Amino acid sequence: MELISKAKKKIVCREQRLKDETHLAELHPVLQRIFSSRGVDAPTQLERTLQHLLPFNDLKNIKTAVDLLYDTIKEQKSIVIIGDFDADGATSTAVAMSALQQMGAKNVDFLVPNRFSFGYGLSPEIVEVASQSSPDLIITVDNGISSCEGVAKANEKNIKVLITDHHLPGDVLPDAAAIVNPNQVGDDFPSKNLAGVGVIFYVMLALRSYLREKNWFAEQKIPEPNMATLLDLVALGTVADVVPLDSNNRILVHQGLLRIRKGLARPGIKALLQVGKRDEKHIVASDMGFALGPRLNAAGRLDDMSVGIHCLLSKSVSQGVSLAKRLDTLNAERKLIENTMQQQAFQAIRQLNLSSDIDNLPLGICLYDESWHQGVIGIVAGRLKESVYRPVIAFAKASDNELKGSARSIPGLHIRDVLDSIARKHPGLIIKFGGHAMAAGLSLTPDNYEAFSKAYVEELSHWISPEDLQSMIYTDGQLQVADLTAPFAKLLRGAGPWGQAFPEPLFDGEFTLVQQRLVGGRHLKMVLGVEGSERYFDAIAFGVDLNQWPNFRCQTIRAVYRLDINLYQNQQSLQLMIEYFEEVLS
Repeated sequence: MELISKAKKKIVCREQRLKDETHLAELHPVLQRIFSSRGVDAPTQLERTLQHLLPFNDLKNIKTAVDLLYDTIKEQKSIVIIGDFDADGATSTAVAMSALQQMGAKNVDFLVPNRFSFGYGLSPEIVEVASQSSPDLIITVDNGISSCEGVAKANEKNIKVLITDHHLPGDVLPDAAAIVNPNQVGDDFPSKNLAGVGVIFYVMLALRSYLREKNWFAEQKIPEPNMATLLDLVALGTVADVVPLDSNNRILVHQGLLRIRKGLARPGIKALLQVGKRDEKHIVASDMGFALGPRLNAAGRLDDMSVGIHCLLSKSVSQGVSLAKRLDTLNAERKLIENTMQQQAFQAIRQLNLSSDIDNLPLGICLYDESWHQGVIGIVAGRLKESVYRPVIAFAKASDNELKGSARSIPGLHIRDVLDSIARKHPGLIIKFGGHAMAAGLSLTPDNYEAFSKAYVEELSHWISPEDLQSMIYTDGQLQVADLTAPFAKLLRGAGPWGQAFPEPLFDGEFTLVQQRLVGGRHLKMVLGVEGSERYFDAIAFGVDLNQWPNFRCQTIRAVYRLDINLYQNQQSLQLMIEYFEEVLS
C-alpha cells in the first residue's frame, strides 16, 4: 500500500486544431475529433502503407555509411555490433544481425555491454573486449553519439566505427568513420523521432538499395532480402522506447503489427507473445509496450541482454519459448525487486512530508538507498513521478566511488537540460549525464549526493513553479451512449497505432456506480450505468488507492476511460478501462 495519496488530476478536454474538418469528412465524427486534436489536418497524414515511408536519402552521412558497409561485406571483413541493454537496443541489434547476414555478411557478431560492468555506450572498456575478436568494423546501434573516448580507443586499434543512434548529440561528436543520427546538426531527415531500431533499419534499407545497384545479390547468388520481414522488430523497438509516433513511426509500427497479426512474426516474437499470453491475431501497440518490451528489458536490468537478443534471433518457436521463459522469470524477479524498492521510496517520501499533503513536497524528489538495484531505479523513478507528479531522480550504488541515478520528468520540463544547467553551474558535481526531455541518467560520487540534491531543487525553481505541478489528464471529451459499443471500440483500435505523442483515445463522463468489488488485491471491478439509459457497462480500474476504494457510499463517479474489447470464449464484449476516476459529490 502506498504511504502517500496519489496526486489528484485535473481533467482537460483536448483542443481540436483542425479548422476545416471536411478534410476528414469520410471518418466517423468522433474519429474526426480525435485526429484533429492530434494535429492531423489531411488524410495523407493517416496513410500507413510502406509507399509513404520517408526516403533514406535525406539522412546525413547515409552514403558514407553504406560505402563503408559495402566495402566491409565485399571483402568479408569482421563486424561486431555493439548494442544497448534495453528493448530498443535489443531489437536494433537483431535487425542489424538479421539484415547483414541476409545480405551476405559472413563474419557478423554482437556484443552488449553489461550495464553493471561497463555502463552505457561504446566505452573504451567495451572496445577492449570487442578487440579480442579482431573486428574490422564496429557498428553501434541505439548508442554511440556521445562515445568520444570509446571511438578514440577503437581508432587507436585500427577498428573503424559506424555509429547509428537517435539520442541527442553533445557539443563534440566522436571521430567515427560515419555517424547516422537524424538528430545531428545538418541532418535533413524530416522525422527526428526514429528510435534506434528505426535508424539501423533505414541504414539497412539504404544498404540493400546500394547492393542492388551493384548487382551484388545476383553475383553472390543470394536472394534479395525482403526488408518488411524486419518490421516486427522495428515496431517492437519503436513502441518499447516510447518515441513519439509521428506519421513515419506510425507507418513502421502499423506495418509491423500487420505482419504479426497475419502470423508472419519471427519465431522469437511469437515466443514472447505466447509467454506474455497475447493473441497475435489481435495484438496492438500497447501489448508491445506492456507485455513484450518489459520482458526484454528485464534481461538488461537484471542480467545480460544477450538472452533477449538470442530470443529475437531464434530460428524456431520452441527455441524462442525456452529463452522467453527465462525472460519471463527475470521480469517476475524485477517486479519483486521493484515493489520492495517502491515501498521504501514511498516511506522516504512520507518522511519528507509528515502531513501526507502532496502540495508540501519539494519541486523535485531525489532519493537514494544503498540497497537499491541500479537496473530498476528507472522504473521506480517513473512510478514515483506518476504518483507525486514531481520530477524524480532515484539513485543506486554502482560502486564505492559512484552512484548512478535515473531521472523521470513531468511534461514541460526537459530533464536533460536541467542536468546540463546544474553541471555548468557546479563543475565537478556530476561525473557524467545524458538522456532526453522526459528521462535521463547521471553519475555522482557518494560525497556529492547531498550537494547535488540541494542544487537539483534549487535549479528546478528556475524551470517550474508550484502551479506547474498540477497533474493533468487529457481526454477526447464525452461519448454518446450510442457509441459505447464493441464495434465502435474495434473502430478505434483499428485507427491506431496509438502511443507516445499520438495517445490512445480517452473519454470522460459521469456514471452511476452500480457495483464495485476488488479483484486481484488492488483492482476495482465495476458495473456502471448512465443516467437516462437502461444499459450497463463492465469496467475495471487497475491499482486503485486502497485508502479510498472500494467506497460503498459512493453513488456517482466521474471517470476517464478508454474502450477495450474483452474476449471470452470467442465472445467479444465492451469493457471500459478506467484510467482515472473520482467521486462526484451530490
